[in-house]
Amino acid sequence: MKIHEYQARQLFREYGIPVPDDILCYTVEEVEAAAKKMNRMTVVKAQVLVGGRGKAGGVKLARTTEDAVSAAKQILGMDIKGCTVEKVLVADAVDIKKEYYVGLTIDRNTKSVLFMASAEGGVEIEEVAKVNPDAIHKIPIDPDLGMTDFMARKIAFKLFSDIAQVKQAADIFKKLYRIFMDTDASIVEINPLVVTNNDALSAIDGKMNFDDNALYRQAEIEKLNEPTEDEKKEIAAKASGLTYIRLDGNIGCMVNGAGLAMATMDVIKHFGGSPANFLDIGGSSNPQKVIDAMNLLMSDKNVKVIMINIFGGITRCDDVAKGLVTALDQLNVKIPIVIRLSGTNAEEGLKIIKAKNLPTVNSLSEAAQKAISLVN
Repeated sequence: MKIHEYQARQLFREYGIPVPDDILCYTVEEVEAAAKKMNRMTVVKAQVLVGGRGKAGGVKLARTTEDAVSAAKQILGMDIKGCTVEKVLVADAVDIKKEYYVGLTIDRNTKSVLFMASAEGGVEIEEVAKVNPDAIHKIPIDPDLGMTDFMARKIAFKLFSDIAQVKQAADIFKKLYRIFMDTDASIVEINPLVVTNNDALSAIDGKMNFDDNALYRQAEIEKLNEPTEDEKKEIAAKASGLTYIRLDGNIGCMVNGAGLAMATMDVIKHFGGSPANFLDIGGSSNPQKVIDAMNLLMSDKNVKVIMINIFGGITRCDDVAKGLVTALDQLNVKIPIVIRLSGTNAEEGLKIIKAKNLPTVNSLSEAAQKAISLVN
């Protein structure tokens, strides 16, 4: 689960991390009122759950109220990587001497929280990792000890030489680690953490992701969730007993079993196609799941062909066939479907499918190639 910058900044404030003042706005009129209230130079920042806002024109400096209004008119409604900007943050602009990056994530290699720090802040850390990986300090935090005073100072000295700034940074690092642990986060970043003209440290941008599997014990964090349209589909799929992840391709996949779903996508890619999703209907013999799955696939406008690959073990092929026929009776399906059934009750399932004049194939490879040919 991801949250917006304004939400991350609020969590930072609650833990005592210094953050500039800001006001969240949904309309141009609200931006104008916020700029007048702050009565100083501000930054108008798009609030979307993707990176690269600055490069897309979603972050603008406003020296006057008129500048803030003009920026709001340009940013509100803007499309940034497929996300429409519905709200902006009017934040206090600060004079910046130097920018840094700090962040925490989970490192499977060391089985611990990994603290990352770099003197090259203000840009996407992925770019720094590609161009100059040695610029990123990576320090595993002992899970038994946590972020000790000594460790916080040790990391701070890697970035700062001024002792006053080292003390400020160490305090921020300890609080950042506490946020990470308290909220079951998977990523916490400050980018950039800046040194202002009065030599104070300030977090002027924040990013936080959370472990979905821990949300049951993070009720307050879960309230912050503002799912995208794709995430809403994933949540609805989960409620129906399906596992669904949307991808960028055009061949909709319906499969039973995660391993078979991965193999199906691999075979599609192998033959030059592009899967539109990962969709596992699981091992249930419930025809309603097939109906729900078809609804999901049909809701994606990019899907040009639906490829159904069922290998019956616990899942009965005749139940899948019945669910598919019921779904087709309910839905106005105008795109081609390729079906492969094998395993438990496959013969019965194929009879049901063929009675409806639906195309079937004998193997996964044949199914993938047929689906790709229909797309083309």
